[in-house]
Parts: sequence; structure tokens; C-alpha cells
Amino acid sequence: MAVKLTLLIALAIAALTLTSPGAPEPGIAGFDKLGHFVAFAVLAMPMAYTGRLPLWQIVLAGLAFGGMIEVIQPYVGRRGEWGDLLADGIGVLSGALAAGLGRKWRMT
Repeated sequence: MAVKLTLLIALAIAALTLTSPGAPEPGIAGFDKLGHFVAFAVLAMPMAYTGRLPLWQIVLAGLAFGGMIEVIQPYVGRRGEWGDLLADGIGVLSGALAAGLGRKWRMT
């Protein structure tokens, strides 16, 4: 179930970040980065909660996915940004750690 949920979240992230090239920038400063942070935190949580993979592998996979999106974006009329990748990485790390801690706390 966690794998399917993770794939569904990844598809949603890809669809949102690789479409709508003419989308207006949000008016709130940092809102875009917050969106990246939350999306990638949610992406990491299902697999991290299962405990099937080491957290470092989940973080590395999430960061690679974010990097791939940033590389592809210029080809679909959007701009790849280092700041987005940083927000992705911090989000995936935070989500993996939170879910991993939640799993351990639930087990005690």
C-alpha cells in the first residue's frame, strides 16, 4: 500500500510541477518553496513509515526525483530553480524523519 501511495503522490507532484507553464507566481513570498517542502515531505512519509527502507535511501530517492523535475522543467516551459531543489530536499528529509520517528513512537 505504501508503494502505491508513494507512486500516486509522485505522479501528482510531477503533474503539478511539469504542467501549466503559464501559471502566475503566487503573491506570497516563499509560498512556492513552502509548496515544494510540503509536497516532498508528504512524498517521503509512506515509505519511511513502513520502515522497509533505510531513511537515507528514501531521502536520496526523493532528492533525485526533485532534481529530475528541475532538469525537465525548462523543456516544458517552466524554470528549474536551485531553491526549489533545496526546498524539495529539506522537505523529503523532514518527512522521512517525521514518519520514521512516528513509526518508532507508535511501536513503543
